[in-house]
Amino acid sequence: MKRSNRLVMLVGVFLAIVAFVGILLLTQNPSRGETPAGPKTTGNVVVAVTDIPLSTRIKAEQVTTKEVDLAAISVGAFRDPSQVIGQIARETVGSGAQITASTVGASQGGQITNIQCPVNQRCIAVQVDQLTGVGAVIKTGDYVDMILGLAGDQFPVVAISPSTVDSTITIVGGINGTSVKVVLQGLQVMGTLLPPVAATPEASPGTGGTTAPGTALSDIQEIVVLSVTAQQAEVIRFAQISGAAPLGAISLVLRSTDDFIDPITNLPLVPVDVTTTGIILKTLVDSYGVLPPEVIQAVLPSPAP
Repeated sequence: MKRSNRLVMLVGVFLAIVAFVGILLLTQNPSRGETPAGPKTTGNVVVAVTDIPLSTRIKAEQVTTKEVDLAAISVGAFRDPSQVIGQIARETVGSGAQITASTVGASQGGQITNIQCPVNQRCIAVQVDQLTGVGAVIKTGDYVDMILGLAGDQFPVVAISPSTVDSTITIVGGINGTSVKVVLQGLQVMGTLLPPVAATPEASPGTGGTTAPGTALSDIQEIVVLSVTAQQAEVIRFAQISGAAPLGAISLVLRSTDDFIDPITNLPLVPVDVTTTGIILKTLVDSYGVLPPEVIQAVLPSPAP
């Protein structure tokens, strides 16, 4: 009997040791015995809950995250809504569409693939450079005003000398005939075209250089496609023909999108055009205190008889 009890105790101790070792192994390697998980086939992306119009600021209630197949994720798609909330939509986004870098203008390509001209509007292209186009960084969805500048040769001053036979017309020189005027206001940008951006060379170690992209002063030119009325299209075309050079007559001035889109409701606003005087040399002298040159009169002695 004692021998039997001793055997039972030994068996119990052995089983306890086996159980302890098993628990220890499971604690150190809990995944042991489990089937290894396969590669992940889905991912989260930011999608639009409702239609997001061009030029509006993206609101929190307009976007959400959705899990889709990795193969269905668009290039440049955002993964977190905080990355797009408050950004201006640089293209029209339909409900359920993914929000990508091109949606908020994070990247500027070198081509225009599609122009969605608003109903009853016309779309016309204007060529600008860094000086006449706000650094050539105007983007789709922006709003701009157009300034027309005409040089003096567009307004020739003539003198007519009456004659018994025929009148003589002479062009008077030395008069500043330059005229500048804001002619169109609140034009929506429907697309932009820039030349492809060359890769930035990497900075040498220890030189303190940087590879971050930036805007450099250059002769870069930009095509800006504007939404206009038929009458405004005529004004722009006249300015393009009258300019001494393709970039000579027209300048674009950047406006805030909040002047045209209600920041609360995202509905379009109809701002009142600002009345301007236009500028000629006389306006600068009369209204801005620009000093005209003083005329010096020399009195010469009369010749001796």
